[in-house]
Amino acid sequence: MYQPFDLSGKVALVTGGNGGIGLGFCKAMAQAGADICIWGTNADKNAEAVEQLAPIGTKAYAQQVDVADSKAVEDTFAEALAHFGRVDGVFANAGVSGRKRSFFEIDDEEWRRVMNVNLDGAFYTLRAAARHMIDRAENGNPFGRLVVTSSLAALSGAARNEHYGATKGAVVSMVRAMAVDFARYGITANAILPGWIETDMTEDLFSWDRFAESALARTPVGRWGKPEDFGGIAVYLMSEASAFHTGDSHLIDGGYWVF
Repeated sequence: MYQPFDLSGKVALVTGGNGGIGLGFCKAMAQAGADICIWGTNADKNAEAVEQLAPIGTKAYAQQVDVADSKAVEDTFAEALAHFGRVDGVFANAGVSGRKRSFFEIDDEEWRRVMNVNLDGAFYTLRAAARHMIDRAENGNPFGRLVVTSSLAALSGAARNEHYGATKGAVVSMVRAMAVDFARYGITANAILPGWIETDMTEDLFSWDRFAESALARTPVGRWGKPEDFGGIAVYLMSEASAFHTGDSHLIDGGYWVF
């Protein structure tokens, strides 16, 4: 029986895992047998996410942390290790959207707000994870999965969202570098690029009729994406099945980009 998608005994940490695509990752990996560590800034949402995972039967644990805070990331990752004993895969998924304004209205504060979470936060998170995974590899246990949530905006022109697009393009380049750097330790690094997905972050955009009609008409699958559409890629990237697949950008957009 082919069983490389069995995640039993693995621990996956997902930033921004208390909702949207991140929670979609968590649910699928838990169903595949993984224990789950959720990072989020909202304690109530963290608790609700853990409650949703409880019936699956694997361990679920949530920590309140702002990934834009380097020290908080290091301290919270150490707490996660103390709780689980190991972390096998990390999904740097936490992110914020750019506020709608022209390029010339993106002031320093707004630029830093988006960079702090989407780029710096991903870097801090993956750095802490890679350090742990390399240490394990050097002690005879080579395995690690580093995944970052990028966006279709890394490829297409995101008008009035230049700062958001810049972060999403940057993390793709960072993943490629990590894939080369860490392969010798049994660590893979990949990016996931969602298209137009129904989440709390996109609610306002999808309520704009002109945009919604145009974007949906360009999507061959004929619907918006849902968080559960990302469960399969999460399980695959976390599993033994993806051991030879690294440095890639997995575009999941219902065919929008190719149409």
